[in-house]
Amino acid sequence: MQISDRQILSPFPTSRIASVHRTTGETDVHVTINLDGTGKCNAATGIPFLDHMLQQISSHGLIDLDVQAKGDLEIDDHHTNEDVGITLGQALHQALGDKKGIVRFGNFLAPLDEALIQVSLDFSGRPHISYGLQIPTQRVGTYDTQLVREFFVALVNHSQMTLHIRQLDGINSHHIIEATFKAFARSIRMAVELDPRRVGTIPSSKGVL
Repeated sequence: MQISDRQILSPFPTSRIASVHRTTGETDVHVTINLDGTGKCNAATGIPFLDHMLQQISSHGLIDLDVQAKGDLEIDDHHTNEDVGITLGQALHQALGDKKGIVRFGNFLAPLDEALIQVSLDFSGRPHISYGLQIPTQRVGTYDTQLVREFFVALVNHSQMTLHIRQLDGINSHHIIEATFKAFARSIRMAVELDPRRVGTIPSSKGVL
C-alpha cells in the first residue's frame, strides 16, 4: 500500500506549546509560549519596561509569547518581575519536553549603538547563571535595573538552563539591557531549533538532559 505525503509522520514534535498559570499571595501570572512561532507577543505585566523586554525575546527569538501578570506593584516591581521570570522559565521547560532533536546550545553577540553584549546558553538541565552586566544607573524610567538579574535568575532556575551574560561594551543603561535581551532571544532561537541530524535523539553523550 502506498503512503501519501500527508500520512508520513514527522519525526519531530508537532507542537511545542506550553501554558503555565502561577499564583501566589503576591502575584497572578499566566504565560503561554510557542517555540515555533513567528514573534507575536502580547505582554501585560503592569511593568512597561519589562513588557518591552519580553517583546524583544518574542520578536528576535521568533517565539509567540503571551504574558499576563497582576502583582503587588503598589509595593514595588520585584515580586511581579521575579514571578514572570519563574513562570516563563516553567513554560519554556514544558514546551521543550524531553529536548529530543534540539540544537541545545545558543550563542549570540548583539550590538546596540555603543553597547555590545554576548549571551551563551545551554539547555543542560543544570541551572546556572554567570551575570556580567555593569549597568551604570539604578533606574531606566521607573524600572529598577537590579531587577534584570533577578529576572534571569528566576528564568534560569525554572527552565534549567546554563546562562552566561557578558558585557563587552556599553555606557547607556537602556542600551545595555535591551542588547542583553536581544542576544538572549537570538541564543534561545538557536538553541531550540530542531536539528535534522538529531532526529529523535537527546543532544547529549549521556543520553539524558
